This record gives sequence, C-alpha cells and structure tokens, in this order.
Amino acid sequence: APAAVTVAAPVAAVAAPAAIAAAAMPEALDADHPGAVTSPMVGVAYLSPEPGAAPFVAVGSKVAQGQTLLLIEAMKTYNQIKAPRAGTVTRVLIESGMPVEYGEPLMIIE
Repeated sequence: APAAVTVAAPVAAVAAPAAIAAAAMPEALDADHPGAVTSPMVGVAYLSPEPGAAPFVAVGSKVAQGQTLLLIEAMKTYNQIKAPRAGTVTRVLIESGMPVEYGEPLMIIE
C-alpha cells in the first residue's frame, strides 16, 4: 500500500503543472487571435449598460465596426469599448464585473 501512495503522489504533482499550463494556454492563444478585442486599459469590465440589463453583445451576435461591445470602468469613468471591425462574436472571454488588465483579450470577433 505505501508503494501505491508513493507512485500516486508524483503523478498528481506532474498532472497539476500540466493542468495549470493548459489553463494558461487558451488565454495566450486568444491574445494572438486576429479577431481578438483587447482591453485598452486597466479597469472593471461590464457586459451590459447597467445591472440587470441585456448585454451589449453575446456569442453569435453580428456586430458592426464601431458598435459598443462592453464598458470598462476606470477611475469612475465608463469607457465604451467598440468593435474594431465588423463580424460575429465567437467568444466572450470575460464575465461582467471582472477586473481586466491592459492588453487582456476580452472577446473574439471573426
């Protein structure tokens, strides 16, 4: 029985870093995606104009260039983040109320 514990512990130790690396990978890939919309500032992202309201866009939404996608609140100012190009929202990478960093991918528009 002690041998099984010895074998199981290294397997778990190896699996954990692999899981962490796998979890970090999609974000890195999203940032390099040609349709990535990245945050122009540090702040708190909001997907709808006010609490309880429908989001500006959702996965599957067709958007026009310049259309508001979300808001980022920075220093008590709500900044509209607009679509850099027309297309379809294929992924929303953040949740409403989530802090975002400069350059962080927010959405994918294809």
